[in-house]
Amino acid sequence: MSADESPLSYRLITGPDDRSFCERISAALAQGYVLHGSPAVTGNAGQVICAQAVVLPHAIALADAAVTSAVDGLESAHDAGGETA
Repeated sequence: MSADESPLSYRLITGPDDRSFCERISAALAQGYVLHGSPAVTGNAGQVICAQAVVLPHAIALADAAVTSAVDGLESAHDAGGETA
């Protein structure tokens, strides 16, 4: 699989609130994505439009690791008497 074909870590799936939208969300879940946050809903010319973010679990783990590393860096700088701005 080339880099262009690798799955995206984050996707925002949008569309009318119909069976097709639910099938697209279900397919993403079957591919290993997890829901990220609550769905958003709006109206457009009398039609309900939905949006749902999905992420791959490894993307969450990478983001968590990055936050942990940044916090550790801030704490180390603070403990060493450095600035934390």
